[in-house]
Amino acid sequence: MKAVVLYEHGDRDVLKYEEIPTPKPGPKQVLVRVRACALNHLDVWVRRGIPGLKLQYPHILGADIAGEIAELGEGVEGLRIGEKVLISPGVSCGRCKMCLSGMDNLCRDYHILGEGINGGYAEYVVVPQENILPFPEGLSFESASAIPLVFLTAWHMIVKKAKLKPGESVFITAAGSGVSTAAIQIAKAMGAYVIAGASSDEKLSKAKELGADEVINYSKEDITKRIKELTKIGVDLILDHTGVIHWDKKMASLKWGGRIVLCGATSGFNASIDLRHVFFKQLSIIGSTMGSKGDLFEVLELVKRGILKPVVYKVLPLKDAKEGHRILEEREVIGKVVLKVE
Repeated sequence: MKAVVLYEHGDRDVLKYEEIPTPKPGPKQVLVRVRACALNHLDVWVRRGIPGLKLQYPHILGADIAGEIAELGEGVEGLRIGEKVLISPGVSCGRCKMCLSGMDNLCRDYHILGEGINGGYAEYVVVPQENILPFPEGLSFESASAIPLVFLTAWHMIVKKAKLKPGESVFITAAGSGVSTAAIQIAKAMGAYVIAGASSDEKLSKAKELGADEVINYSKEDITKRIKELTKIGVDLILDHTGVIHWDKKMASLKWGGRIVLCGATSGFNASIDLRHVFFKQLSIIGSTMGSKGDLFEVLELVKRGILKPVVYKVLPLKDAKEGHRILEEREVIGKVVLKVE
């Protein structure tokens, strides 16, 4: 099969488009013919190298996959060859307490497709049968592939971790990113007052289109000052994956009893904080990674109703994965970049 692979960590040039053997599904596994694979910043981090992450080469990136079932492994039931499917990006053991409690993203053996195991920058991918999701009818493969990781991440942050309530105020950073374009829609659907931040007017225009009530261009405006103008007392919740950048301003923008939920740190990891502000203002700092497989069924139901919509910025052929990484690294994207696999 054709695939984009890497044999070492490094810059975009380590991505190689070549022929490799097509994988075979084992017991309880499914071989999927990949039709589209959306990119995430996770792909860039894995390509560059994450401390403690050990890959088996050649390694294939890509967590967000839409396609068709090509072959069923022994013991697979309830699925048929040729069926259009979406793939849940989180793979777990399926046996431990966390998995059996519906919290598979807390499994000690949890991996994300394209991270610890091979993903979808290829014509075929093998996944456990538990990772097969119903295809959202009415969408193209490209649009469908733009759903799983970012909507799952945003849903888990907002609904499960932050427990957002109608009427609460939310500040969402990096409004042009995949996670944030999903988060804006989810928060608005839940009845929140949504403020979106970004460094370009183009990204903020899209945020307004997706439902943001107010926007802040933090290349021109002071985040804390503007949020205080809009809310008087600060926001109830901040959703962030930018990390160190503007960290003090983000913390200062929370109201007393407010909370910030983090799912990443694209600008850097080592933020400093005055702990007096945390306990005196009774703030909550909450970490979040992915979500359970069950969460995606709730997301897909809202997609089916037209309440949530994937945002596709650009579609590229599989061989142009390097260009997709460039778009992500240079922060040109609004929504998702998708690789089309023909």
